[in-house]
Amino acid sequence: MEIVTTRAALAEALAAKPGSPRGFVPTMGALHAGHISLVERARRENEVVVASVFVNPTQFNDPDDLKRYPRTPQEDIRLLEDAGTDIVFMPTPQEIYPEPDTRVFALAGVSEVMEGATRPGHFNGVAQVVSRLFDLVRPDRAYFGEKDFQQVAVIRAMCRECGYRLEIVSCPTVREADGLAMSSRNTLLGPAHRAAAPAIYRAMDRAAKQVRTSLGEGQAPAVEDVERQVAEEINSEQLLEVIYFRLVNARTLSPARSWDEEGGVQGCVAVQAGKVRLIDNLRFV
Repeated sequence: MEIVTTRAALAEALAAKPGSPRGFVPTMGALHAGHISLVERARRENEVVVASVFVNPTQFNDPDDLKRYPRTPQEDIRLLEDAGTDIVFMPTPQEIYPEPDTRVFALAGVSEVMEGATRPGHFNGVAQVVSRLFDLVRPDRAYFGEKDFQQVAVIRAMCRECGYRLEIVSCPTVREADGLAMSSRNTLLGPAHRAAAPAIYRAMDRAAKQVRTSLGEGQAPAVEDVERQVAEEINSEQLLEVIYFRLVNARTLSPARSWDEEGGVQGCVAVQAGKVRLIDNLRFV
């Protein structure tokens, strides 16, 4: 495995491995089993596998959040090597942004709801860094976890907007044994908040099962009632506070009006657990 830190070294490393197809796994480091599942799938489906480890400052609207974001570079390198990565790109912010990135992306409306509404500028920063990485790596396929469901929609929209011709591969959320979606931010949870956090998935999973049962019996609950039920159940955990829970069209991310939305209905949630923001999602129908 080759580790590079500059654009020039990355170009040289890529030139030395001209195989195709080329798979790419962009990460912000602090890797866990969810990230590694992306690398392992990329390894199965591509001749060359590239991963990046870069905490992107332009997608943080809270400077303290950027400072707190966990960083474990040596462990990341070990995990990526064990998973069969060929090239790891670990640049500095100055390497990615030699000049300020002033681009503003339209993103087809998918960036304006949920995370976009509560974290202004976040998804524009995501589009900035992912587009720059795509330009440098030139992958045939790029792999992202479905835990960041809205982010995947944003990246697909960015690819259409910019004319990228590559396959965006979304991979299933990997969960802890108690249901909590794996996230680098989980390492920032104290013991009490970590014990409370699985209530997020439990509430969504219980509601989704109830919805499917009700639909099978011809008694569909109101979408708004289910949104309220899930939020109230999570908020019943004293250490958790729901920022939003929305049932949306799984393709457009617009609010679901019924259970027969074309493309299905996805439940998306953000929860404050002390100083840590947790997100998750689950297909309802």
